[in-house]
Amino acid sequence: MASASLELDGFVREALLRGQSKQATAQALAAGWSPEQTRGALDAYADVDFVVPVPKPRASLSAREAFAYLVMFSTLYFVAYHLGSLLFDLINLSWPDPAESGFQLWYRNVADSLRWSVSALVIAFPVFAFVSHRVARDVARYPIKRLSPVRRWLTYLTLFIAAAVLIGDMTSLVYNLLGGELSVRFVLKVLVVAVIAGTVFGYYLWDLRREENQA
Repeated sequence: MASASLELDGFVREALLRGQSKQATAQALAAGWSPEQTRGALDAYADVDFVVPVPKPRASLSAREAFAYLVMFSTLYFVAYHLGSLLFDLINLSWPDPAESGFQLWYRNVADSLRWSVSALVIAFPVFAFVSHRVARDVARYPIKRLSPVRRWLTYLTLFIAAAVLIGDMTSLVYNLLGGELSVRFVLKVLVVAVIAGTVFGYYLWDLRREENQA
């Protein structure tokens, strides 16, 4: 794969050096290369009139940048999980399950879970908001950072996780619906998961599309 990529890059550079347009080069590469491969190779050069092809700056990965994105996305998962746990606990308190035995023990367990979720959100959400703000400011200042490999990998990983959660959530809803076992507690919990996962999925999908339009 690496040699094929070098071969494609070399061909594109040689074609542009000989005065061929990007459109003509793309048409020639259509004989065997995929449109994504062709577009990736051609987008490495700026659309300027110069005697030699002018390369565009490429995103590089620094330890500081990787740290920022890892903190941002890990706190996002942490916040999403504990927000869902907090709402689940509130639902359990508002609609207690009559089948639960040992009400005092059950109530203490729910109260402990509620306190833990609140504590986690109080600490993790400000960290997520702060790091997200710093990352957004850096990207606005240096747009090339939108092409950061770790940013794109973690974004697609987040989309995958959110999609998997949504699919599992809807599957559970349909399963209980077909079994006639729906309850207010269950429906509200399904709604909580759908809203949290759907919001994460929708935002990062929109962010990716916005980046593609700006590229």
